[in-house]
Amino acid sequence: MTSVAQTPSRVVGGRRHAWRTWLRWLAPWALPLAILVAWEVAAQAGFVNARLLPAPSTIALAFWRTLMDGSLILNTAASAERAFIGLIIGGGLGFAAGLATGLWKPAEVFLDSTVQMLRNIPHLALIPLVILWFGIGETAKIFLVSIGVFFPIYINTFHGVRTVDDQVVEMAEVYGLSRRAILTRIVLPGALPSILVGLRYALGFMWLTLIVAETISASTGLGFMTMNAREFLQTDIVILGILIYALLGKAADAATRSIERRVLAWHPAYASKQGDRP
Repeated sequence: MTSVAQTPSRVVGGRRHAWRTWLRWLAPWALPLAILVAWEVAAQAGFVNARLLPAPSTIALAFWRTLMDGSLILNTAASAERAFIGLIIGGGLGFAAGLATGLWKPAEVFLDSTVQMLRNIPHLALIPLVILWFGIGETAKIFLVSIGVFFPIYINTFHGVRTVDDQVVEMAEVYGLSRRAILTRIVLPGALPSILVGLRYALGFMWLTLIVAETISASTGLGFMTMNAREFLQTDIVILGILIYALLGKAADAATRSIERRVLAWHPAYASKQGDRP
């Protein structure tokens, strides 16, 4: 009798939990969807110029058209390839440099001042010089992306390593852990939250840099697609390219947050907030 009486309440509780889960996942998309609806209504009512700002339905048709002819997939793949090659190169160098300066004082003395000076130079201002160095091929674009992602990862890696508790390191030394074990079991896990924050910042700089770099005499990529559409006043394609960049950035950020959930599940400050995150 007790189990039968409790069954309806369990069912209701399960439904409430399911609704909360759905609401938690849908909440971040509420504002973008509301903007799209308001935009569509304003466009259909004639409050906005359709040539300057096409309706979302028009952009959706442009999406379908470019998807069917293969141009969208080709250009998106080209942009993604450049972005992630630049991320691997620049991010790898930034991580290595941040780790070296964080762990080894002579490396900080030798490198950090130079890196901080270079960091304050807008990397997009180097475009004329990069063209002189590398021409207008793929190397120039990947180089710019690499510079864009280097500094966020470097700074956050350096900060993460330096903020690891010295007492924990000393305790590990007392227990006889080797330098390699201290690095892999104490320093890197302790620095990981800051490193992942740097990665999220770097992903933003990655797409920002790429959209500018691809306007420099590219023959493929989303930047090329939008610039080519601008020449023919195809505003729907221009906005489509911008939206694709936004969605790619969101996907990359979501992937990083997924990595955070997996690799920082042990972290007390992070684990305490897991239930509040979508």
